[in-house]
Amino acid sequence: MTTPSSKAGTKGVPRADRERQILAAATEEFGRHGYEATTVAAIAGRIGVTKPLLHQYFGGKQDLYLACLDPVGDQLLDAIHAAMAEHDTDAPPTPLRVLSALFTALDGRREAWFVLYDPTLPPGSDAARRAAYYRDAIDDLAATGTAELLHTAGTTDPLDADALKHAWRGLCTALVRWWINHPDQSPEAMTRRCARLTEAAHTILGTGDGER
Repeated sequence: MTTPSSKAGTKGVPRADRERQILAAATEEFGRHGYEATTVAAIAGRIGVTKPLLHQYFGGKQDLYLACLDPVGDQLLDAIHAAMAEHDTDAPPTPLRVLSALFTALDGRREAWFVLYDPTLPPGSDAARRAAYYRDAIDDLAATGTAELLHTAGTTDPLDADALKHAWRGLCTALVRWWINHPDQSPEAMTRRCARLTEAAHTILGTGDGER
């Protein structure tokens, strides 16, 4: 998960390769430390380039953040869309499909989730507005999914759906944070773990209902 410090920025490295190195290091720095605490100097130092060279490639700190954010946001949205659109009768339930899609999309750059969900973005900035766009788009998909699940269960209260949407976002964030702390866990292992936890929750809650 860690991008090692190297001479990646020395003469002779193709521009496209250097850009990928910079974005990988920047995504991890922003995801781990947040926008406010991340410095251009720290990113440049990790891959052995100078600050002027990094500015030449990506501009200032906000421009670099946006260059990291857009691929992450687009990939997550595409992954969630695809997971929700699957209607194979043999497919896992929608929540598990979405979690599997998130784990797969974030594999190799797990900290990227926190590039999108960063509370330290400057209010009113282009960075904050762009991140809010992606978060709102993901929330809209979550709202659609949770409303459908509750409707299937016979519940139509819009506040129930809103509460479940917020709980879902918190669950995804907690699972990704746990995953970062357990780097040996693959996306497939995480999906199986979530399936077991879901089944256990159903059993526990079902037992609780029966005892009332």
